[in-house]
Amino acid sequence: MTKLTLPWPPSVNRYWRSFNGRVLIAAAGRRYRTDVELVMRLAGLRGVGALPVEVAIEAWLPDLRRRDIDNVLKAPLDALTHAGMWEDDSQVMALSIRKAGMDRARPRLELTIRGEGDAD
Repeated sequence: MTKLTLPWPPSVNRYWRSFNGRVLIAAAGRRYRTDVELVMRLAGLRGVGALPVEVAIEAWLPDLRRRDIDNVLKAPLDALTHAGMWEDDSQVMALSIRKAGMDRARPRLELTIRGEGDAD
């Protein structure tokens, strides 16, 4: 089991940009990917390879704005794939997310990642 705290992700609209009919990762998305890589490196985390995983996320919101919680998922899963947590986010077999509360000072995502064979 791996516990990991990630910074609050950029919105889906800020993570990707369309340019000449191609979808590219925007500057905010590239920064977020770099931040996630740094979190993993500083924590000394290695990826799970090709193993299936389950991911549980507690979202500490930056404010009380109404937001669709599912829009929070894509950026961190993409960034974790890029950082080498797993080979492809299709390995995520179960995914749960809940709004844990608001923390204006430190909005974040607290993840618990369980690989095959991890004890509870």
